[in-house]
Amino acid sequence: MYRILLAALIAFTVVSCGKENDNMTVKGTVEGLRKGTIYFQKIADSSLVTLDSVVINGQPDFNFSTHVESPEVFTLYLDKNDGNLLNDRLDFFGEAGTITINTSRDYFAPEAQVKGSKSHDTWMEYKKIATKFSEKNLELLKETLEASKDGKIELADSLQKVSNNNSKRSYLYTLNFIFNNSTSYAAPYITLTEAYNTNLKYLDSINNSLSEEVADSKYGKLLSDYIERVREASKDTLP
Repeated sequence: MYRILLAALIAFTVVSCGKENDNMTVKGTVEGLRKGTIYFQKIADSSLVTLDSVVINGQPDFNFSTHVESPEVFTLYLDKNDGNLLNDRLDFFGEAGTITINTSRDYFAPEAQVKGSKSHDTWMEYKKIATKFSEKNLELLKETLEASKDGKIELADSLQKVSNNNSKRSYLYTLNFIFNNSTSYAAPYITLTEAYNTNLKYLDSINNSLSEEVADSKYGKLLSDYIERVREASKDTLP
């Protein structure tokens, strides 16, 4: 999902939070966690940076703080020391104020309840429907492969058409959601991660629809920069 925001996670750095200027607090509980380490992270300069961490030894509560200029995506990474990497990464939209995250050890990301971030609520609203489109495509892909394997060519072709239509509906849903939520800080982020390959005309329209505050945010500026790179690249391809 970070394909446009960063080329790769080329470094893993630990830095201390500047407590004096902190304006965001992230706190919560991981039910069932008795031992482990929770890392508070974000992407900075194409690197995954650990802002802080807490070692859990009996009490499953955590509390982090940092300074945010505008809403952006942060990560809580749980190392349970059990060799299982599944469900241990939780991305959330942070913003000034108090963000409360309550979840469980065994279903760290799926069961997470995030409160205190309007941007996160909007992002989750989008992902709820987008996930259904993705799951439907996976289901159709499986059925198409099975039909092809069984020599049912007409059925496979029919299923492929349904899949193509589902993908089109997913694409239109994403664009409509972005335009309908142009005052949300999640809008440029969703554009960068889910609609980056749309044509320049739509990218310009999205950029122009953003509210002044959103356009001036971290992801609003990244979107503007990205559009300019796309524009310059398109000029290079002209005959």
